[in-house]
Amino acid sequence: MALQKYVSDIKVIEQNQDIVYNYLSNFENLSTYVNEGLLAKMNESVPQIQVSDFESDNDSCRFNISGMGQAEIRIIDREPSKTIKINSSGGLPIGITFWIQLLPVTPYQSKIKLTLHAEMSMMIKMMVNKKLEKGINQLADMLTQLPYR
Repeated sequence: MALQKYVSDIKVIEQNQDIVYNYLSNFENLSTYVNEGLLAKMNESVPQIQVSDFESDNDSCRFNISGMGQAEIRIIDREPSKTIKINSSGGLPIGITFWIQLLPVTPYQSKIKLTLHAEMSMMIKMMVNKKLEKGINQLADMLTQLPYR
């Protein structure tokens, strides 16, 4: 297994850093958004991998991936208003550690950067490397569009 690192471009969110942090550090906030359209868009854009049965609580999300079974991601560390660290478990064929980093720009604007460390076999890397390189920026773009409240 080899460790691969993927880093998003720095994106800007038109919202206060504390509000963004509070929203992203609670996975229950993502449940409605994911179940009301994001899951369908993901399954449509990558038909080889179907994700279903998404559910979440404050610290974790669980979902099924076709052909792989149930997977879970869990928040393992929070540094208020700055960093959220997430780890995977369950049926994923790769181990991931994921950071969301936030910095203030103005009182009503924040910067966000995503970093993904993925531990995977060479075969899996050959299959998903380009998708992860592209996907990390797509995820960052998606996070700039969430309905932060």
